[in-house]
Amino acid sequence: MRIAFFAALAAAMLAAPSATAQIRHTKEWPQILSGANPSDIAESLATGPQLERGRSAKWLLADRRKLLRMLEALQPQRKNLVDAYVVSIALDSDPVFGREAREAGKVLSRRYDAAGRTLVLASTTGNAPGDLASGSIESLTLALARVAELMDKERDVLILFSTSHGAKVGLAYHDGDEGYGLLGPVRLAAILDELGIKNRMLLLSACYSGIFVPLLANETTALITAASSERTSFGCQAENDWTFFGDALVNHALRKPQPLDTAIVEARDTIGRWESTHNLQPSDPQVAIGDGVAAWLAPLEARMPKGATAPVGAPATDALKP
Repeated sequence: MRIAFFAALAAAMLAAPSATAQIRHTKEWPQILSGANPSDIAESLATGPQLERGRSAKWLLADRRKLLRMLEALQPQRKNLVDAYVVSIALDSDPVFGREAREAGKVLSRRYDAAGRTLVLASTTGNAPGDLASGSIESLTLALARVAELMDKERDVLILFSTSHGAKVGLAYHDGDEGYGLLGPVRLAAILDELGIKNRMLLLSACYSGIFVPLLANETTALITAASSERTSFGCQAENDWTFFGDALVNHALRKPQPLDTAIVEARDTIGRWESTHNLQPSDPQVAIGDGVAAWLAPLEARMPKGATAPVGAPATDALKP
């Protein structure tokens, strides 16, 4: 009798769908090595590969604790008010990007009334071990997920400033000799769409960053990139305080109490003048402002500080002086 009962139970379990579906592999290993065909390589790169090699276990734990403290300290949105959540990230350990991301976080937080709602992910400025969580594809993803938990997705706004090297497939994540990765438009769009973050200002400081325009531009997004999809940008020498894009747009134009569109024109003119002076091929910054952006931008700009702040750091063009 007992044998028959267990036999029937086993048969029922085999026939019924599992309460928790088993995760199975549906794709082969990412094809990013030599010998793979170009289409397989392109598909693997588009999904945002990230490689950690030889990281210290203690470093990993300490960095995750920094990140969790920062995420927990983020304040919830305020009722009946359009709030901005600022995420400023250096996706590369070259000190110029850490310095730029840190100051950009201050400028954008002040301009858009985001005190307590700002995350800066930038592990080092080149002088000492970082006091902030490092910028990586994973830390950015977690930061965006936390913002999505706290914001009113119909009203509030994500302001993302990212600074790093770039490649023709996306933003290049490179942290010392331990962290490598690529964040392309397919992956970034998928993260934002999954989280339901619709209102967004995306400021991307990297070579070839115009590659993000076709997939990220939409009705409720303001997207400004440092270069077109076919051009490099300038100023990323490790000793710099700013890239050309960060210096012109953030360190100068956005410090002033002027509308975003006016600040963009100023920044593009400034970058063009610098490039012409130093006989550089124009980086051709890209701008895509959706028709629905005004609905969330106008309330933020109405609360902008009335006075400007002074630029800080050495000019980005200093590295080009003879």
